[in-house]
Amino acid sequence: MTQSASELHDALAALDRPRIESLFQHAVVRTNPMQAVEELMVPALIQLGNEWNAGKIALSQIYMSSRICEDIVERILPATATVRKDHPRQAIVVLSDYHSLGKRIVLSVMRASGFDVLDYGRMDVDELVERVLADNVKILLISVLMLPSALKVKAVRAALDARGSRVRIAVGGAPFLFDPELWQEVEADAMGRNAADAVTIVQRWQEDWL
Repeated sequence: MTQSASELHDALAALDRPRIESLFQHAVVRTNPMQAVEELMVPALIQLGNEWNAGKIALSQIYMSSRICEDIVERILPATATVRKDHPRQAIVVLSDYHSLGKRIVLSVMRASGFDVLDYGRMDVDELVERVLADNVKILLISVLMLPSALKVKAVRAALDARGSRVRIAVGGAPFLFDPELWQEVEADAMGRNAADAVTIVQRWQEDWL
């Protein structure tokens, strides 16, 4: 992590909201809101996720720090765009995890880019499969923070295939950054490293339906 991301990590671990806000606002002044999120906030939260997985911090710290970050992201990133683009129905979900910052960032950027994306919040495998089928979703974006959740993507794929769904699945989150081949192992169709990748992937897939 950069020094700034490390400082934000420490503030998040301490749940020091004034310090978190200050560090983030300084980053926004130096760069721009989206860059500040992806270069400062995301690395700090990924590090916290690793520390939780190693038993070094409490789940409550992960939960509260992510909520603080989500509040900040909700304020600074546009929720929607004036013009919508024609596209197959698409949705985004946090699979099993309780950490939704990654989803919030991608959703904000997708909507700001003109895409109308269904927000499924957090779901487990069975509920997600039924909702995708009911909504006739063609593109599914799945966000995870922990490896056990990432491995469940394969179960989602198998269940949808068994029901004859043609949905394409794009995945993102820390486990896929750590293991660049994991997305193929769980039988996803693509992996995005950041919100910009998600837009590019959806734009490419959209052309197949037009």
